[in-house]
Amino acid sequence: MKRIHALTLTALLIAAALTGLTTGPAPAAELALKQGDRIVFLGDSITAGGVREKGYVTLVSQAIAGHHADLGIEVIGAGISGNKVPDCQKRLQRDVLDKKPTVVLIYIGINDVWHWIRNAGTPKEDFETGLADLIQRSREAGARVILCTPSVIGEKTDGSNPSDQMLDEYSALSRKVAEQTGIQLLDLRARFLAYLKAHNQANQEKGVLTTDGVHLNDAGNRFVADCVLQSLGVATAADGKLLRHVVIFKFKDDTTAEQTQAIVDTFAALPGKIDAIVDFEYGTDVSIEGKADGFTHGFLVTFRDEAGRAAYLPHPAHQEFVQLVGPHVDKVLVFDYWTHR
Repeated sequence: MKRIHALTLTALLIAAALTGLTTGPAPAAELALKQGDRIVFLGDSITAGGVREKGYVTLVSQAIAGHHADLGIEVIGAGISGNKVPDCQKRLQRDVLDKKPTVVLIYIGINDVWHWIRNAGTPKEDFETGLADLIQRSREAGARVILCTPSVIGEKTDGSNPSDQMLDEYSALSRKVAEQTGIQLLDLRARFLAYLKAHNQANQEKGVLTTDGVHLNDAGNRFVADCVLQSLGVATAADGKLLRHVVIFKFKDDTTAEQTQAIVDTFAALPGKIDAIVDFEYGTDVSIEGKADGFTHGFLVTFRDEAGRAAYLPHPAHQEFVQLVGPHVDKVLVFDYWTHR
């Protein structure tokens, strides 16, 4: 759970100048792993491969055992090659609910899109209602549910992968279902795109995070494992530092108090819309030194890594905020820095 704090601008600037804040992102108690948890991963061939020696399910299991050996947590892979949402619905009871899970992670959607190349994909309405059914039945069984958006079908970063548009549409449906049902979303689609934008400068079709544009290579398995561990509230190798993004505004003289408040409220709402934001703080200037130079409002946005920032900047919710604030800003200061926690 992301925390939003109101700070004075003086405190915000001190935090930017130094290397630590008095608060930092931490998993909420209700999201933390508990004694005897049983985590079941429901998915397709990506999850089926995830139980191999270097697969993401295995890596998650090893990390949990290393961090929480005393909790006796069990991790179970329930992936079957070629599965789509309707297939998962049919076997949910046998392969998931009969295991008595306390956490169910659903990573599905690739084949629902990919199989349209032979006219065997899943219609959008069936995909949406099917996800809702999987979530409802899992919750009725007492499990916490984490829903993943489908990742990639091709790793090109210029939008030229043949399935990009449809995959974006199905990912949007996953996000919609997660929001409507109030369950946790792990937006793998957005995280993959952000990572590839930063690390696939050659615009390769495959070979960065996948072996064939879909199935994970070693780097891809590590990447997904880190994303999953973060969603479970478990520390990862990247958790030793955080990326702080400081934004400070000087508004135009004709900007009204109502307009300023609308801007503040819209900015403060972004953590609930962009999962790359792991912490958020803001405040107004109360300095007695007279050196603010007209800057009045400061915001501190925290990301786990550069991929999080890369996902945040072009995110539609952030772009809507940029359009809102733009006409009212005289000057803006943006300052990013790494901090260790």
